[in-house]
Amino acid sequence: MSTYVRRIVDDELDDLFEHIAAIAIDGPKAVGKTTTAEERVDGLLKLDSKTNREAMQADPELLLRRVRPLLVDEWQKVPEVWDVVRRAVDADPTGGQFLLTGSASPAEGATAHSGAGRIGRLRMRPMTLTERGVTTPTVSTRELLTGRRPPLDGLCSLSLVDYVEEIVRSGYPGMRHLSARALRFQLDSYLRNAVDRDVPETGITVRKPDAMLAWLRAYAAATSSTASYSNLLDAATPGQSDKPSRSTSIAYRDALTQVWLVDPVPAWTPSGHPLSRLAQTPKHHLADPALAARLLGLSVDALLDGDGKPLGPQAGSMLGRLFESLATLCVRVVAQAADAAVGHLRTRNGDHDIDLVVVRDDGKVLAVEVKLATTVADQDTKHLRWLADRLGDSLLDAIVIYTGPNAYRRRDGIGVVPLGSIGA
Repeated sequence: MSTYVRRIVDDELDDLFEHIAAIAIDGPKAVGKTTTAEERVDGLLKLDSKTNREAMQADPELLLRRVRPLLVDEWQKVPEVWDVVRRAVDADPTGGQFLLTGSASPAEGATAHSGAGRIGRLRMRPMTLTERGVTTPTVSTRELLTGRRPPLDGLCSLSLVDYVEEIVRSGYPGMRHLSARALRFQLDSYLRNAVDRDVPETGITVRKPDAMLAWLRAYAAATSSTASYSNLLDAATPGQSDKPSRSTSIAYRDALTQVWLVDPVPAWTPSGHPLSRLAQTPKHHLADPALAARLLGLSVDALLDGDGKPLGPQAGSMLGRLFESLATLCVRVVAQAADAAVGHLRTRNGDHDIDLVVVRDDGKVLAVEVKLATTVADQDTKHLRWLADRLGDSLLDAIVIYTGPNAYRRRDGIGVVPLGSIGA
């Protein structure tokens, strides 16, 4: 009897796979891509198996003899299979034939064609609070994106301590059951393997793995901020006069993004709106806030005690930064399911900052502020009101995500929603 627990991305696959011949599910290792994909296929080709890999390297066309729907797992280990699937879809575009899962993007030029128009791309991230089974959502992101501004209600039982425990616990399915010590060990191993093995497997040479890990630690300290890459290098190499170049910092970022470990939120660049002088720098996030907490050596108790020194221009504690990162993860997953993109807004002088901007295809937006607080005051909504004055009808709705128990609307119409209440 199957013990598979559905993920939010399953709803997307329900809608898409019967119509799309091939879909690549992208995301970091251990996020659950293979387990989810296996629920939908009859054939399985695992390319992390040396026997399978050698056969496919010798003749990639062999995969066409396998039963379909076919899952090609860790396809990036034999990038030539991408082009085989693409040509197969050209010949027969019938939906539901191939799923490809990969925990890294192959080196540039490894595939002859991007797959655009033939192979769809679907991002899978670590589990949201709902997927972890610790809460039941009462507020629909899809409904918020309609612009009807529905009444909000519902009670969330999660406390601040619960949120902090979920930050540290991680949204990687295979780590959820581990003891505290085993979890720390696995997160440390995950990070070390990413630098020592996963990045080099993409074709990128890592001459100084410890330097990359130090940069990653500085990146973790800059979570939920727009700290410059020069500041990241300074934080990664304190006291060193001969620092790596800015290009090295960018190379680290690109390499870690390629294995889906770094997952920045891009700056929102609206078109046709009366907004100017917006910053273009992405907000820094790792794939899972538990990775950031572990890189910084922050336990539940340490976070609750206010330990940790954040890096970057935005104010706030490390706990506040990591709570925002957890909220960002949850919002991105449900926004994707609602066919919306996620960015952030910050003016160049930093006087206005919207944590998350969820954007529909037509450019209209849901604005989201994240507050580490159990109550929401007028001061907490000032940036949302500023944006509402400028966007008018293009602002579908505005909410504050917080740690309090109740979902409701303020008298000014702005929604107040516990993080645990946010659903698809």
